Amino acid sequence: MKLAALMTAAIMTFATALPAAAEKLSLNQISAYLNELQSAKGAFTQINGDGSISTGTIYIKRPGRVRFEYNPPEQALVMANSGQVVILDRKLGGAPESYPLSQTPLSIILARNVNLGQANMVQGMNYDGTATTVLAQDPKRSEYGSIEMKFTGGPVQLRQWIIRDADGSTTTVVLGDLTETEVSNALFDVRSELAKSNR
Repeated sequence: MKLAALMTAAIMTFATALPAAAEKLSLNQISAYLNELQSAKGAFTQINGDGSISTGTIYIKRPGRVRFEYNPPEQALVMANSGQVVILDRKLGGAPESYPLSQTPLSIILARNVNLGQANMVQGMNYDGTATTVLAQDPKRSEYGSIEMKFTGGPVQLRQWIIRDADGSTTTVVLGDLTETEVSNALFDVRSELAKSNR
């Protein structure tokens, strides 16, 4: 019952954030929006493949940096910087997980120059009257899965993404309004976070 309520809340958050009038977006508009999105923060709701739900705050600093701070009772922190994704779980302790950012489709959003129009990147595009959905994969690394991004217009905003890994598992992230603001580089300092977790 709790899971159903949380999923309903996440969907309602997305629905209430939508603009009254929407427009179909082109790949050029979406690419331009992502390239202009340099530094931002916002709330997120994450729905995992097993149905579990987490909430928190996301910080984005393009190119290449993102930070997912999870709200209690979660004690996890996911960061990307210097081409690496690091997953810290303070509850479990132990060594953090780490893998190249290029091995996740999220690298498409965080790339220095986003060009969704390049050959074989976009696998599908849909407009439902409210939002434009783009299914994309890195054409050079398609074996690492795909990302389905949902955008609204007037002005353009990224609202949601679904990452499908190579093994078929999915992770959905529903975003609140992303506020463009200066995000400190210190938030992406992996060594500092590792030092904190070892205290």
